[in-house]
Amino acid sequence: MDALIPQVLVSLVALGMALAFISADRESPTSRSLAATLALIGVAIFLNGGYHVLGSANPRLSGWLALPEAAATIVVLEWLLRVRRTVPAGVLDTRGGDWMLRLGQLSGALYGVFAIAAPELRINEFQFAARNLDSLTRFGFWLFAVPILFSGLTGLISILLLLRRQPDRPERVRVVGVAVSMPFFMTSFVLPESVAAVTVLIGEMILLIGATQYHVLQGQRGQFMSRFLSSQVAELVRRRGMKQAMEQNFLEITVVVCDLRGFTAYAEAHPSSRVIEVLRDYYDAVGRVVAEFGGTIKDYAGDGILILVGAPLPIADHAAIGVRIAHGVRDAASEVTRRWSHDGHRLGIGVGVASGFVTVGIIGSATRLEYTAVGPAVNLASRLCEQALDQEILIAARTAELAVDSRLESRVPLAIKGFAEPVSLYLLPAG
Repeated sequence: MDALIPQVLVSLVALGMALAFISADRESPTSRSLAATLALIGVAIFLNGGYHVLGSANPRLSGWLALPEAAATIVVLEWLLRVRRTVPAGVLDTRGGDWMLRLGQLSGALYGVFAIAAPELRINEFQFAARNLDSLTRFGFWLFAVPILFSGLTGLISILLLLRRQPDRPERVRVVGVAVSMPFFMTSFVLPESVAAVTVLIGEMILLIGATQYHVLQGQRGQFMSRFLSSQVAELVRRRGMKQAMEQNFLEITVVVCDLRGFTAYAEAHPSSRVIEVLRDYYDAVGRVVAEFGGTIKDYAGDGILILVGAPLPIADHAAIGVRIAHGVRDAASEVTRRWSHDGHRLGIGVGVASGFVTVGIIGSATRLEYTAVGPAVNLASRLCEQALDQEILIAARTAELAVDSRLESRVPLAIKGFAEPVSLYLLPAG
């Protein structure tokens, strides 16, 4: 029984790695394939190690024990196929590489067929053949070695072809890890049990290093990319999953739009580097206000910022919160404009607020997704912002009705482009 301990430990390591991979990234087809490969390797090590250490009265059973090995070979090549499909090929024709991997999978299947058909030949002339070098000259050895070598060769060639396409760094690290680990797994077929356990363990560690680096780099990328999305959109996806987040919803929200006054002339009169500094300062100031009240910045468009209140995550008192955001944005942006204004080129801030039913959801193409809101309230808030003078916050009647804010002052209805009737307005005075 003591002789079985190395195989059991190595098997448990493989199964543990498989469980870690699938739990960390179960939605990814490539991660599922890699986890399945490790699980099959773990099962193969345990079954074959137990058979040879403990012995068996039925030699034909060893042929069936080769099926996890064959399945692991097939699945790891399937993993490579799936990875290849995630890497852009440009003008390259990838069909040859795909067919080569399919042939490698067929070769892995043949190994399983040969093992079932000639189990004693596999035991006597192939497995642990390194114990007796004379086995290398026998037919039985090459009957099983050729399918395994061919499968491994197709995998290595496929990896080299894949690296020519310059995959991104995380995938490149993981693929290289698999390539380096493959020889250690393959030699374990013919090495003595104790040595085979060591080579498999080395292969597992190399694979673990590559996979860990992959997830670390992907995590760093996710943290970087999350800065381009609102935290509310990320929370929506976390709560409901991508499928439900992609569904459209029709709901009433409040929209706040702000932009700078005098920005066009300012940008023409100053170097682009200074204009970028102004925008960065302005974006940061507005972003802090919006985050404080739980709004969502939908768009940055030059000096214009579109803010959603009540989507993607619902807010019961969205109108009142929208008015408070507008007030905070005016104060914060005014500080920014005072810092950057000078004689001859002064900056200001105008804000428009409107409430109404809009359609919201994630839309986009196969290469880019975006959270969007479509409806009259979005257009009205934008138009009100255009009409607002420096320091003015113009608020639509529906927002005033919902917000119930005594500070709001009624204004004369205004003709707004795109609206048939004059629009009733309210003003949020400074202070």
